[in-house]
Amino acid sequence: MTDFAIQVLTAPIGKTHLFSVGQAGFIIKSAGGQLLAVDLYLSDCVERVEGNAGFKRLLPKILFPADLQFDAVVATHFHRDHFDIDAVPSLMSNEKTKLFAAEDCRESVKQLEMTDRNITYVKTGMTCECGDFTLEFVDCDHGTGAPLAVGVIVKVDRKIIFETGDTCLRLDRVDKFKTHGIPDALIAPINGAFGNMNEFECARFADAMNAKLTVPCHYGMFASHGGNIGRFYEIMTKDYPKLDFCMMAQGERITI
Repeated sequence: MTDFAIQVLTAPIGKTHLFSVGQAGFIIKSAGGQLLAVDLYLSDCVERVEGNAGFKRLLPKILFPADLQFDAVVATHFHRDHFDIDAVPSLMSNEKTKLFAAEDCRESVKQLEMTDRNITYVKTGMTCECGDFTLEFVDCDHGTGAPLAVGVIVKVDRKIIFETGDTCLRLDRVDKFKTHGIPDALIAPINGAFGNMNEFECARFADAMNAKLTVPCHYGMFASHGGNIGRFYEIMTKDYPKLDFCMMAQGERITI
């Protein structure tokens, strides 16, 4: 078991914790001790599938699939750094974990010869309950390459954590998103490639959402993906000084 997994398991009960696993991967631990994973990338499968050095994993592996037993796992779309084909079967190998996967993950599940038991395929507008977690799936604009991608608003312990999924800037959807509540934590991409928001757009979106805390993601894992965390820091401190943000190091925990 990795040191990071031990940190997740020993994080104090009674508070809501958010852990960064790298790329767009996060773990939420509820006050009651239940675990939710979103878009974990734990392997090297992207480079293997793409056959391109631009997709070589540049961040270390801090968690192995067998280290933790999750109550729920969310995959916002089928791209391999969100639906890790080398990790998901292991994450689902017990009788407990429930997988909430975007509709475009069906083919991957079939190819992996996984059973559909404990799998719910989700789309925009759906709400699912899993233990301490309420999952509200919302619009996500990841372009024509992943039209079925979703974002997820996690409600837990009277907190709201909005993981936008991979998406471009859509200010026209802000009012709709706000009907779910103002996020205590907003997690959004800054890489500006493959149809995602860049550093400036993420900051604009956080401001429009009145997010209490913004956590940038989707940078540092692959050379081909881009994302300048220094640039995001400059934009937030100069243009949005009243907005709180946290640039989470891989393996870092914050309490929401």
